[in-house]
Amino acid sequence: MVDFDLSEEQEMLAELAKDFADQELIPNAEHWDRNGIFPEEAIQKARELGLLNCTIPAAYGGLGLSFLDEAIINEEFGRGDPGFATITGVTMLACHPIIYGGTEAQKLEFLGRVCNGEISAYCVTEPGAGSDVRAITTTATLDGEHYVLNGSKMWIGGAGHANWFYVLAKTSDSDSYDSLSGFIVEADAAGLEVGKKEEKMGQRSSDTRSVTFHDVHVPKANLVGGKEGDGWLQAMVAFDRSRPMLATHALGNARGAMEEAWRYANERRTFGKSIFEHQSISFMLADMSTKIEGARLLAHKAAHLLDKGERATLASAHAKRYAADIGMEITTDSVQIFGGYGYSEEFPAARRMRGAKIYQIFGGTSQIQRLIIGRELNKGYQ
Repeated sequence: MVDFDLSEEQEMLAELAKDFADQELIPNAEHWDRNGIFPEEAIQKARELGLLNCTIPAAYGGLGLSFLDEAIINEEFGRGDPGFATITGVTMLACHPIIYGGTEAQKLEFLGRVCNGEISAYCVTEPGAGSDVRAITTTATLDGEHYVLNGSKMWIGGAGHANWFYVLAKTSDSDSYDSLSGFIVEADAAGLEVGKKEEKMGQRSSDTRSVTFHDVHVPKANLVGGKEGDGWLQAMVAFDRSRPMLATHALGNARGAMEEAWRYANERRTFGKSIFEHQSISFMLADMSTKIEGARLLAHKAAHLLDKGERATLASAHAKRYAADIGMEITTDSVQIFGGYGYSEEFPAARRMRGAKIYQIFGGTSQIQRLIIGRELNKGYQ
């Protein structure tokens, strides 16, 4: 029997996250976005409320919550401000390879540091290698008790505020999956250079930069898992675990756009009645609601599979692809409902639409998600 009811604890968690979004995120989102402000105080408040580090095991200082719990929280973050959701999400993205494949010592130190307030960042994408992870060119060469890293990473979320990075690099010249290894690199390591903050279309509060490695010496103890060749699997597990959360960010942002459009549609009057009473508008809002419901079900299913310890590659791709695409559709329709006001930066519709676009790009584009879905489906016919 399928049970769609949340537990009493999850209902309380959802209410806590909703109140946080209402009180701390929505009132500040425009200011953060307009001025590119990294919301450190809000991050600290979320941590103090127990809304961050959800799926880090309690043994390492985390909350030890389920992926479904995390999805519930992240939907409210997305509804409050997608930029904030991304900021907090990048730290967990960098932690997942450590949770999955790190040594006990690595988990104790680096997950513990995150739970004590540090920020981490996930360094995989490169100027010439985005969705094609195997095409990365950053190298790590063993030299005595250290690996020497050289190369460049691009579009790294949280890079300007990170205390440490999870870095994927080549440890052999082969083109096979086992040529890649994961490393934990301290942000203050000699030779590591963080670039200027990127000027982006949306989510401007989320700090995004390049990271360059010039003969950066990394202790052998920081090779994730202690063995070369495990980087590809670590990175793919991180994607599977993070994509349902990105889906909840996207659908949460879409839900915020729908709620704002609904309120406006009941206030704005034309031809003697509210525009909501015109079928053309009420049908748009009805379609928004259906798409959000569908996206939530896909995200929760993927989170549920992760909580069962099952492989969630297909479910995570479905959730991320659909939520990203409907998020763009819904926020665009919200601008349409607001009309001329929707095109103005003084109203939230434009900011939400700008913030929605990135979900079709990062974490694997919508086209890459379709590629994954097709590949996974085809496995069943071979």
